[in-house]
Amino acid sequence: MPALAAGLDGPPAFRDRVSSGLAAEFPTVPPGTVARRVADARARAEHLGIEATPEVVERVAREHLLALVNSAPPPRSPR
Repeated sequence: MPALAAGLDGPPAFRDRVSSGLAAEFPTVPPGTVARRVADARARAEHLGIEATPEVVERVAREHLLALVNSAPPPRSPR
């Protein structure tokens, strides 16, 4: 099955602006993962018929990144 965002990640300026802002906000998440979340959020909005403005895409991608960061297991304590 092809990736959801294949070919739908928008112009580089759009993608780079949103991705760079979120990458700075989530320094523990690899930049490639941030870019992928942005591309997926844009593709989902377009698929649902919602105008994929930078603000909408950023908000949706931020929620997904928060879920990713908050679902990470806690660090292991030494035994």
